Amino acid sequence: MKLRPIARAAFIKGYAEKTFRNVIQSGPGAFGNAATRYEACVIKGGPVVYGSYPDIDAPYQQQTVELDHTKREAILHKMQQLVYDRTVFAPIWQLAFLNGVGPRVGESGFGRIARFPYTSPYEDITLKGT
Repeated sequence: MKLRPIARAAFIKGYAEKTFRNVIQSGPGAFGNAATRYEACVIKGGPVVYGSYPDIDAPYQQQTVELDHTKREAILHKMQQLVYDRTVFAPIWQLAFLNGVGPRVGESGFGRIARFPYTSPYEDITLKGT
Protein backbone atom coordinates (compact mmCIF):
# COMPACT_ATOMS: atom_id res chain seq x y z
CA MET A 1 0.00 0.00 0.00
CA LYS A 2 1.26 3.46 -0.84
CA LEU A 3 -0.03 6.59 0.86
CA ARG A 4 -0.94 9.51 -1.35
CA PRO A 5 -1.47 12.68 0.65
CA ILE A 6 -3.86 15.14 -0.95
CA ALA A 7 -5.33 18.49 -0.02
CA ARG A 8 -8.38 18.48 2.24
CA ALA A 9 -10.67 20.00 -0.42
CA ALA A 10 -9.60 17.37 -2.97
CA PHE A 11 -10.17 14.59 -0.45
CA ILE A 12 -13.64 15.82 0.49
CA LYS A 13 -14.60 16.15 -3.19
CA GLY A 14 -13.27 12.68 -4.07
CA TYR A 15 -14.84 11.13 -0.99
CA ALA A 16 -18.25 12.67 -1.76
CA GLU A 17 -18.08 11.63 -5.41
CA LYS A 18 -16.80 8.14 -4.47
CA THR A 19 -13.86 8.31 -6.88
CA PHE A 20 -11.31 6.72 -4.52
CA ARG A 21 -10.56 3.01 -4.78
CA ASN A 22 -8.93 0.40 -2.58
CA VAL A 23 -8.21 1.68 0.96
CA ILE A 24 -9.59 4.97 2.20
CA GLN A 25 -8.82 6.40 5.61
CA SER A 26 -11.84 8.24 6.89
CA GLY A 27 -13.59 9.02 10.11
CA PRO A 28 -17.32 8.90 9.56
CA GLY A 29 -18.98 9.81 12.81
CA ALA A 30 -22.71 9.54 12.23
CA PHE A 31 -24.71 10.42 15.31
CA GLY A 32 -27.22 7.88 16.49
CA ASN A 33 -27.21 4.15 16.99
CA ALA A 34 -25.83 1.15 15.10
CA ALA A 35 -28.61 1.28 12.51
CA THR A 36 -27.86 4.94 11.77
CA ARG A 37 -24.18 4.20 11.21
CA TYR A 38 -24.96 1.19 9.03
CA GLU A 39 -27.27 3.31 6.89
CA ALA A 40 -24.44 5.78 6.22
CA CYS A 41 -21.53 3.35 5.89
CA VAL A 42 -22.78 -0.11 4.85
CA ILE A 43 -26.24 -0.03 3.24
CA LYS A 44 -26.64 0.57 -0.50
CA GLY A 45 -27.09 4.26 -1.25
CA GLY A 46 -25.32 5.46 1.89
CA PRO A 47 -23.22 8.60 1.49
CA VAL A 48 -19.92 6.77 2.02
CA VAL A 49 -20.85 3.34 0.62
CA TYR A 50 -18.81 2.22 -2.38
CA GLY A 51 -20.44 -1.20 -2.72
CA SER A 52 -22.96 -3.25 -0.81
CA TYR A 53 -24.18 -6.74 -0.11
CA PRO A 54 -27.84 -7.63 -0.74
CA ASP A 55 -27.85 -10.04 2.22
CA ILE A 56 -26.88 -7.15 4.53
CA ASP A 57 -29.23 -4.64 2.89
CA ALA A 58 -32.27 -6.93 3.33
CA PRO A 59 -32.04 -7.34 7.12
CA TYR A 60 -31.44 -3.62 7.43
CA GLN A 61 -34.80 -2.96 5.77
CA GLN A 62 -36.37 -5.61 8.02
CA GLN A 63 -35.06 -4.01 11.21
CA THR A 64 -36.40 -0.58 10.21
CA VAL A 65 -39.98 -1.83 10.62
CA GLU A 66 -39.40 -4.21 13.56
CA LEU A 67 -41.10 -2.93 16.71
CA ASP A 68 -39.80 -5.61 19.08
CA HIS A 69 -36.57 -4.26 20.58
CA THR A 70 -35.09 -7.73 21.17
CA LYS A 71 -35.76 -8.90 17.61
CA ARG A 72 -34.36 -5.65 16.19
CA GLU A 73 -31.24 -6.04 18.29
CA ALA A 74 -30.78 -9.61 17.04
CA ILE A 75 -31.08 -8.47 13.42
CA LEU A 76 -28.47 -5.73 13.99
CA HIS A 77 -26.12 -8.23 15.66
CA LYS A 78 -26.48 -10.55 12.66
CA MET A 79 -25.68 -7.66 10.33
CA GLN A 80 -22.67 -6.72 12.46
CA GLN A 81 -21.37 -10.28 12.21
CA LEU A 82 -21.75 -10.26 8.42
CA VAL A 83 -19.85 -6.95 8.18
CA TYR A 84 -17.14 -8.37 10.45
CA ASP A 85 -16.88 -11.67 8.53
CA ARG A 86 -16.43 -9.86 5.21
CA THR A 87 -14.05 -7.26 6.62
CA VAL A 88 -16.05 -4.40 5.18
CA PHE A 89 -14.23 -2.12 7.61
CA ALA A 90 -10.71 -2.35 8.94
CA PRO A 91 -10.38 -0.16 12.01
CA ILE A 92 -6.82 1.14 11.92
CA TRP A 93 -7.11 4.11 14.22
CA GLN A 94 -8.80 4.82 17.49
CA LEU A 95 -8.96 8.37 18.72
CA ALA A 96 -7.44 8.97 22.09
CA PHE A 97 -8.96 11.75 24.09
CA LEU A 98 -5.99 13.29 25.84
CA ASN A 99 -7.15 15.19 28.89
CA GLY A 100 -5.41 16.23 32.04
CA VAL A 101 -6.21 17.55 35.47
CA GLY A 102 -3.95 20.07 37.17
CA PRO A 103 -3.00 20.12 40.86
CA ARG A 104 -5.43 22.97 41.63
CA VAL A 105 -8.49 20.95 40.57
CA GLY A 106 -10.55 19.61 43.46
CA GLU A 107 -12.90 17.37 41.50
CA SER A 108 -12.41 17.18 37.73
CA GLY A 109 -15.65 15.70 36.45
CA PHE A 110 -14.00 12.93 34.40
CA GLY A 111 -16.16 9.83 34.46
CA ARG A 112 -19.29 11.51 35.79
CA ILE A 113 -21.07 10.81 32.53
CA ALA A 114 -20.41 7.25 31.36
CA ARG A 115 -18.36 6.94 28.13
CA PHE A 116 -18.12 10.75 27.80
CA PRO A 117 -14.48 11.63 27.11
CA TYR A 118 -14.44 15.12 28.61
CA THR A 119 -14.97 16.69 32.01
CA SER A 120 -18.64 17.22 32.53
CA PRO A 121 -20.83 18.73 33.75
CA TYR A 122 -18.52 21.72 33.59
CA GLU A 123 -20.44 23.60 36.26
CA ASP A 124 -19.56 20.94 38.85
CA ILE A 125 -15.77 21.19 38.50
CA THR A 126 -14.23 22.52 41.68
CA LEU A 127 -10.89 24.06 42.58
CA LYS A 128 -8.94 23.27 45.73
CA GLY A 129 -9.15 25.91 48.41
CA THR A 130 -12.29 27.64 47.07
